[in-house]
Amino acid sequence: MPKARKPTYGPSPCFAAAMRKASRRLTQLYDRALEQAGLRSTQLTILYEVDRRSDAPPTIGELARVLVMDRSALGHNLRPLRREGLVEMQAGQRDRRRQHVVLTARGKAKLREVWPLWEAAQERFYQVFGESEAAQLRATLLALAGDRRLANLK
Repeated sequence: MPKARKPTYGPSPCFAAAMRKASRRLTQLYDRALEQAGLRSTQLTILYEVDRRSDAPPTIGELARVLVMDRSALGHNLRPLRREGLVEMQAGQRDRRRQHVVLTARGKAKLREVWPLWEAAQERFYQVFGESEAAQLRATLLALAGDRRLANLK
């Protein structure tokens, strides 16, 4: 009696599926590297973006647009950062009703602590994927993230 063959499947033609798989793989790399500092890669990204905008602290809406997240997902991700005292909400100078996300002194210290761990993960990715390939991939991904035509597709 002949052995039953396992079906062979090619890669999915879906761009979203491929992107999510790659995203999960990279997230695992960075999350493992940051684990000892008690941060996840999504949290580091938020802290980094808030720090970059410290001269003009962003509102939740502005930060959500920069991170290409919806406001509720950002709010969910900000909760543990606020609880840990890494970020705080401050009323706006001109309009006290507008709440701005601000990095605290503790948040700045956490960024300094975690930065070498992030750099090690970054270096590991370069080693595995190749420096020029990584730069090309990053440019492509940033172009996709910034392409407003994709945001308006239905």
